[in-house]
Amino acid sequence: MRAERAQRAESPGRDGLRVVLAEDSVLLRDGLTALLTRFGHEVVAAVGDAGALLAAVAEHTPDVVVTDVRMPPAFQDEGLHAAIRLRAEHPGLPVLVLSQYVQRAYAAELLDSGDGTGLGYLLKDRVGQVEEFVDALHEVAAGGTVVDPEVVRQLLRRRRDPLARLTPREREVLALVAEGKSNGAIARALVVSEAAVGKHIGGILTKLDLPPADDTHRRVLAVLAYLRS
Repeated sequence: MRAERAQRAESPGRDGLRVVLAEDSVLLRDGLTALLTRFGHEVVAAVGDAGALLAAVAEHTPDVVVTDVRMPPAFQDEGLHAAIRLRAEHPGLPVLVLSQYVQRAYAAELLDSGDGTGLGYLLKDRVGQVEEFVDALHEVAAGGTVVDPEVVRQLLRRRRDPLARLTPREREVLALVAEGKSNGAIARALVVSEAAVGKHIGGILTKLDLPPADDTHRRVLAVLAYLRS
């Protein structure tokens, strides 16, 4: 299956890709079909839900899949789940995901699937930039990886946010530490005991994986993590 796709992807002029398209909006599905056809590609199946997508790929062995994220029945992440499943069942299958938003958890899982090649994740407003969309399709079909800059920003923010593990109360405490308040002042501000504040600060320092050091230095490091977030 992979050799078949590779041979087609190397065809002269980059034309002639066989595409399975999954998009629940009839208008957008028809528009994408017309666009792809205009650029010399064949849409071998255009479907409206994740189940039909899985069946179409099994039947047609496409060169590339283009799929929406939200599809029936729940209109949540069915398309993205299907894409991840397809990558597991058909190693090397190029998949280009289109979305109106960034589903960070599943986007990261998709981009980690297989060996990371032959993948794309674009926001739908990129479809309006026809040349860019078609170039992305060719890049993905040829084994490349194309990721919308906004997707990259959100994934990096998710992975780099050092405060993601903190509870809301721990964030409040850390904010007051960043203001230079002592444990006693924090306790008065939050109407809790100093022992409770000390416990929260201990939890913050542990969750931020700060290196062993004296408490004052670790508090400074915690404040720096807060200011960078």
